[in-house]
Amino acid sequence: MKTVIVKYNAGNIQSVLFALERIGMQAVVTDDKEAILSADKIIFPGVGEASTAMHYLKERNLDQVIRAARQPLLGICLGMQLLCNHSEENDTQCLGLFDVQVKRFTSTTLKIPQIGWNNTRVKHHPLFKGVADNSYCYFVHSYYAELNNDTIATANYEVDFSCALAKDNFYGVQFHPEKSADAGEQILKNFLAL
Repeated sequence: MKTVIVKYNAGNIQSVLFALERIGMQAVVTDDKEAILSADKIIFPGVGEASTAMHYLKERNLDQVIRAARQPLLGICLGMQLLCNHSEENDTQCLGLFDVQVKRFTSTTLKIPQIGWNNTRVKHHPLFKGVADNSYCYFVHSYYAELNNDTIATANYEVDFSCALAKDNFYGVQFHPEKSADAGEQILKNFLAL
């Protein structure tokens, strides 16, 4: 099985590679269109800022490559947000694969960004097979996807938000599975088994 990690200027690529190695999987890091579209699985990680990331993707036509993917694709953190319609972060039009808005946390009592462990409430879905409801996952984010029809897991940080999305062959997680201990490892295994 060939797994690729999309190479772009907002990827937390090294930690994802290490997490895959821990579960006995190898991945190729590439921005080559043919390599991405011929892979069995695509991982689209991300840390950073939405508008800069989208500009980079568009410059290299990677936005079209991601939209054209027909195999399972997993967006992580900013990667998941970029799969949505629009982000409030610098008023950014995103890829539009999930029909949902990405909003900024506006809490006056909680620290923004949310950094650390938070429990996730999971729906019955193959991505969460063997992952207990209320498992703790590791988050680092100031923006969140609103609840919507594609939500398959939620978390709460003063507001309930989507911490996982699924639609057709596209999947997204707001947390970092590569930093989320046993639960994250299981989610990565489940994604690779889809």
